[in-house]
Amino acid sequence: MKILSVVAARPNFVKIAPFIRVIQDFNVQNSEKIEHILVHTGQHYDTKMSESFFSEFEISKPNYNLEIGSGSFAEQDGKTMVAFEQVLTKEKPNWVVVVGDVNATMACTITAKKMNYKVCHIEAGIRSKDKSMPEEINRLITDSIADLLLTPDEISVNNLVKEGRSSNEISFVGNIMIDTLDFCLEKIKKLSLLEIITKNLFQKNRSNSVSFDSKFCLITLHRPSNVDSKEKLQNFISCIKNKVSDKKDIIYIWVLHPRTLKNVEKFNLLNDVLFLSECILLNPLSYSELLFLNFKAQFIVTDSGGLQEEACVLGTPFFVMRENTERENTLKINGGTGVLIGNSIEKLNSEIENLLSTANFEKKLPFRPQKWDGKSANRCLEAILKHNC
Repeated sequence: MKILSVVAARPNFVKIAPFIRVIQDFNVQNSEKIEHILVHTGQHYDTKMSESFFSEFEISKPNYNLEIGSGSFAEQDGKTMVAFEQVLTKEKPNWVVVVGDVNATMACTITAKKMNYKVCHIEAGIRSKDKSMPEEINRLITDSIADLLLTPDEISVNNLVKEGRSSNEISFVGNIMIDTLDFCLEKIKKLSLLEIITKNLFQKNRSNSVSFDSKFCLITLHRPSNVDSKEKLQNFISCIKNKVSDKKDIIYIWVLHPRTLKNVEKFNLLNDVLFLSECILLNPLSYSELLFLNFKAQFIVTDSGGLQEEACVLGTPFFVMRENTERENTLKINGGTGVLIGNSIEKLNSEIENLLSTANFEKKLPFRPQKWDGKSANRCLEAILKHNC
């Protein structure tokens, strides 16, 4: 059997790594081998955002790099389809495996199905119910035509059933991202906060009096709804500067996503960001470095879906700068550690103040939803092999 997997962006590497290792284990234990082909579309072309993952997760570099790069959704989708068609024509796999909800997930699914190849979607069925999100469109289209839908939770199973997919097309396997978290958890305990900050400090010539052993809040923002508006970025910067930086001696570690930095510069806000007191600015981090900050943080402000899931399992309180989330089971109302904030700076202030005023705000309460047990990749491969019979 030949399985061809597609990756494009940071979360995809986190999800595909345990799947690749499970295939390697299968090949050691069985005489009938699985040939695995890894295709990187090149949607992320920054080393920190892609290439570092291969060594971190102990997997081989991809067999193909399509080098699609950035661009509008139409540019990325079109280029990906043309390049991926050529790969499929050459490789002729039994299965195409796509993960997550980036543009390449949808583009490669459409291409494969038009060429009559079977497609398996890992992380199927998650829904924000917000069609203004490009990711939601990618999810809906991918799940409507894929042959095998592997879900991270029962909410996702119910979403797919409501959309008309049959039970023999769906398998509840759990969250494969947690496989990677468990794989890296012991490794990250050897890391140092001081080393991470020193190595990744944005504009290293900037003097900073912040103590490296302080309690801290981790910040990551990258979604267009948060960073493509000058007004929203200004409001967020003002929030840090004027309203929350003096609470309980908490400092702020802001990991600047390339999209965020681009817009900060575009809107002439760079000096405002550089001179935020009690705030450390970092360049993009490796997966292990970011996981370490998640593990050590007192709380997180983010719009990242993957960070939500990891924070929930680690027990780190988090505030989601979005009106909705497709990771509903990570929220406090469902037993998790997160709260939806939307774009309300007032609500963010209120929630942070409530958290910091709690006597035991430093105590973490880890929560693992069903099948978030580090064994999801095994169930993914089992589902494919079973479906192939």
